[in-house]
Amino acid sequence: MKKTLYLLICIAQISLGQDLLVKNAEIHCGNGQVISKGFLWVKSGKIESIGSMDQMPNVSATQTIDASGKMMYPGLIAMNTGLGLIEIEAVRATADFREVGYFNPNIRSLIAYNTDSEIIPTVKSNGILYAQITPQGGRISGQSSVVRLAADNWEDAQVKADNGIHLNWPNRYQRSYWWSNNSESGQNKNYHRDLEGLQLFMEGSLSYYQTKERTQINQRFEAMKGLFDQSKQLYIHTDEAKSIMEAFEFFKKYNIKPVFVGAAEAGKIFSYIKENKIQLILINVQSLPNQDDDDIDLPFKLPSLLHSQGISFALSVEGSWQQRNLMFHAGQAVSFGLDKEAAISAITLFPAQILGIDKEVGSLEKGKKASFILSKGDILDMRTSQVEQAFIDGKPIDLNDKQKDLYKKYKEKFQLKN
Repeated sequence: MKKTLYLLICIAQISLGQDLLVKNAEIHCGNGQVISKGFLWVKSGKIESIGSMDQMPNVSATQTIDASGKMMYPGLIAMNTGLGLIEIEAVRATADFREVGYFNPNIRSLIAYNTDSEIIPTVKSNGILYAQITPQGGRISGQSSVVRLAADNWEDAQVKADNGIHLNWPNRYQRSYWWSNNSESGQNKNYHRDLEGLQLFMEGSLSYYQTKERTQINQRFEAMKGLFDQSKQLYIHTDEAKSIMEAFEFFKKYNIKPVFVGAAEAGKIFSYIKENKIQLILINVQSLPNQDDDDIDLPFKLPSLLHSQGISFALSVEGSWQQRNLMFHAGQAVSFGLDKEAAISAITLFPAQILGIDKEVGSLEKGKKASFILSKGDILDMRTSQVEQAFIDGKPIDLNDKQKDLYKKYKEKFQLKN
């Protein structure tokens, strides 16, 4: 009882904007810098100072945490996720991630975001503090938003609202699957028709944007205006190397520089990606290769190959509850040659840069928001990773979840020992 009361007092003090000092931690800053034994001083929710222990100023903080033997990281960022939009994938009534229609740029994922989702706490438990909640389906799925995973409603959760539009590029080829009634494979016969439809929609959007006086409001074209005035980012979902090049050239005439999501075949066009400074979001490092004749371990080593070419990228995991394994996908890439700090950047700083929130979060630097996690072990290693504390804007967040409650329940019931 006393321990619980003390914890509540500490949380209340920090929540009121009191100073916090974390010392003796191994700090992985997210920007490639590592401080083997350092401190972090938080004041009014922001990082006032950070450095090695021998540089620590004389600080009299309200709350001090001795993080000896622990590792500190920036809060992880989940990209391209249905977190908070899908609860049980097999139950349609709990899925609110797509809308009827083909061109839906006006659809806002943010207003469908469910802060009471049982999945969100299980993701926070592994150190993911921010997410890009993304709609799916159709040619243009809708608008994504960036949220913090500690809020009571979607209004309080939003970090950056409606800042991305997601487009599914037409596939040149169609595949046959053992579970499908369609045994045909080869070229997609509707590819050029789909491309023409997209061309017409883009021309209509541009014409609407350039029209100064409008007699009627078109909600779809209104949503597209942000792409032309650079206030929104376009995300193109495709795996094919040729589609990446075609899509990039297609949108160049509109002065739109897209981010590519998936990009499983990015290894075939290193020079093109590097020359045009294309940003990538790789999905599911722990997966099978895209093509039958690819190396079986290509998804594992693709991040390392991109990094060796000087190409930056973010890592993502498909789905909602799977996001809790994001750091282990990064760890898989490390075991196949990716630099460890680059792997950490791929789930912290690089996502923040793509989302346009890197001035606030993504790395541990003076002046940024104090959103970080403390782990007992290496978060990239599933054998040792154990996130013990997490903070958003300098405030501690609850890391309990349903799975931990069930573990405790049955551990006590059957008197299991660790």
